[in-house]
Amino acid sequence: MSTGELVIRRTDIYDDPLFNYVQFWNGRDYEHQAEVAALGRLLGGRRYRHAADIGGGYGRLAVILTKYATRVTLVDPSTQQLALSQRVFPGRPLERQLADAARLPFSDGSIDLALLVRVLHHLPEPGPELAELSRVLSVGGHAIIEAANSAHAGRRLTALLCGRHIPADPVDIRSEDSRRRGTAPYVNHHPRTIIRQLAAVGLHVRQTLSVSNFRHPLAKALIPHRALLAAERAVQQPLASIHFGPSTFLLLEKR
Repeated sequence: MSTGELVIRRTDIYDDPLFNYVQFWNGRDYEHQAEVAALGRLLGGRRYRHAADIGGGYGRLAVILTKYATRVTLVDPSTQQLALSQRVFPGRPLERQLADAARLPFSDGSIDLALLVRVLHHLPEPGPELAELSRVLSVGGHAIIEAANSAHAGRRLTALLCGRHIPADPVDIRSEDSRRRGTAPYVNHHPRTIIRQLAAVGLHVRQTLSVSNFRHPLAKALIPHRALLAAERAVQQPLASIHFGPSTFLLLEKR
């Protein structure tokens, strides 16, 4: 991706006054708690000096990082989201920086924990952002990357029944109308492809989790919330090796 393409990458959606990312999460408590459980499993027992939640929106997960890091910086390209974080989490020990994931406001090797969740959805070619993440991460530091999984179990079953294969390249999941209108990219990634791209910038997988495994509306409607979350916690590790769920969480280490 060229520098020019980086300049025009759309980040304005989150500054739309009609878009409220807090409201987006209404009715998605299962998905939120599934991600919190994944962070707890990956970070439990660890302590960090400086963590950065990159593309963290209004700080939904940045506040979780305060349990594991002395200093937490919420980074987002939207002034609206950063202002919203101050209203939703007043008094929380969060620093805030207005910046894009491809141009982070940190010096080389200054971050020892980085979080990148629900950001790759908007990056069909995430190479520059992953390289920038590696730049700011200290040697031996950790990153947690989330990728919407183009090869989850439901997608593989559908492909099998239709006689198709799962592409290794990112899959654009926008509607035809959205594509015609030129809306911001919205893609799913193949886990094996993302792992290769991470390794190319010196980030190596230490642990993988399958997350939001029971996101289907029917499961959420029929199974009590507490039972659904208990099942989610039980299967995140066992189902990771087959990339079962719609969301893949990777704990990475910079070498």
